[in-house]
Amino acid sequence: MKPMPTAVRAAYSAEMRAAKTATDPAARWRHLERAHIISQPWPWPHTANHLAMFALAVRQRDRREAFGQVIRIIVAAPGSALGRYPEGNTGRARVGLTQPMPVPDDLAALLQAA
Repeated sequence: MKPMPTAVRAAYSAEMRAAKTATDPAARWRHLERAHIISQPWPWPHTANHLAMFALAVRQRDRREAFGQVIRIIVAAPGSALGRYPEGNTGRARVGLTQPMPVPDDLAALLQAA
């Protein structure tokens, strides 16, 4: 498995930081979703993203989301390591585990350059 390229890591880290500092819950989720799309090919960042999603779901007392994140925490690293993840999937519990989704243009360009 190739390490996460510097530019991709910087974008992932920026999204994760923005998720921590955003005051609006919807903005927090948007940043975590973008970080998820970025992190999917790399097992440990992908898993760390689901841990952050789980923590936010618990803080918001969203049982359905928290349960969905537990499942995703378990499958994130193996799925990434095997290259079996649904491209563009936002990582939320309301989205099917295997449902591919369109990748935002800016993230597609970033990932393609990697």
